[in-house]
Amino acid sequence: MAITNTFTTCNGFFIIILTTLVISSSLFGTSNAQLNATFYAGTCPNASAMVRTIVQQAFQSDSRIGASLIRLHFHDCFVNGCDASILLDDSGSIQSEKNAGPNANSARGFNVVDNIKTALENACPGVVSCSDVLALASEASVSLSGGPSWTVLLGRRDSLTANQAGANSSIPSPVEGLSNITSKFSAVGLNTNDLVALSGAHTFGRARCGVFSNRLFNFSGSGNPDPTLNTTLLSSLQQLCPQNGTGSGITNLDLSTPDAFDNNYFTNLQSNNGLLQSDQELFSTTGSATIAIVTSFASNQTLFFQAFAQSMINMGNISPLTGSSGEVRLDCKKVNGS
Repeated sequence: MAITNTFTTCNGFFIIILTTLVISSSLFGTSNAQLNATFYAGTCPNASAMVRTIVQQAFQSDSRIGASLIRLHFHDCFVNGCDASILLDDSGSIQSEKNAGPNANSARGFNVVDNIKTALENACPGVVSCSDVLALASEASVSLSGGPSWTVLLGRRDSLTANQAGANSSIPSPVEGLSNITSKFSAVGLNTNDLVALSGAHTFGRARCGVFSNRLFNFSGSGNPDPTLNTTLLSSLQQLCPQNGTGSGITNLDLSTPDAFDNNYFTNLQSNNGLLQSDQELFSTTGSATIAIVTSFASNQTLFFQAFAQSMINMGNISPLTGSSGEVRLDCKKVNGS
């Protein structure tokens, strides 16, 4: 999944799905062994509760913050693994991922991450990593918005550098086709079920005109709008995002319940009300295995919640730094000693 100003990206189930979940979990056996739910039990036992409290406070002044925080975790994990590299600012030796195409002028929530880190440093100096902050903040964001809760595996450490070029090439884009996005998920060990489940995070948050305007007037050089875009939605979006406009207009990713984490994202796809090209293609790509998964999630919210929680765990297990690798940054914006 690349979203803009929150979640412009991007960007499994039946018996098959349950089997796939077991397989996908086994892919991360090494990481699962390294990360564990009680990592801070003796060193910072209130870490999770502190993160949740600060995220809850942030929601009071910014209804979009949950989607923004989970997007940071997503965009971080797809580049060199879940190592908080997305949080690093530019420096003499670092080209910040914040300035990569999928993140520039769209990634947000850094101030909330800093607030969380400050509180944790005051309570447990040098203990909780920034990458674990992103994982914990994502779970809090979803559960506080009415979505599922899950046990967050912890013990990640933070990178010493960033990878701006990797951010430009590895993060799924809202304007690329399903096959490309599937390949990007596969490259980090995530399967089609993970792709559909994690795309469901677009059930909350906002997107800017710039990431879906390709669908409104001249889709793929056809001279016409995207035929898979609901005509009523098309009309309203053309007014919000005129052809020669600035591209800065913002609209809800989920038309029906924009701030709630539910399965309406999937029912929207069934009525051609997916905002992003990358969203609608999950249901409108003829012959795609994603169609059956969308249908199952649209009809069974519990199934979606279970799959989403498992896929978030899978994503959080992408190439974590553990043991003596990396460091626990004292300030998420810079490496220690810089």
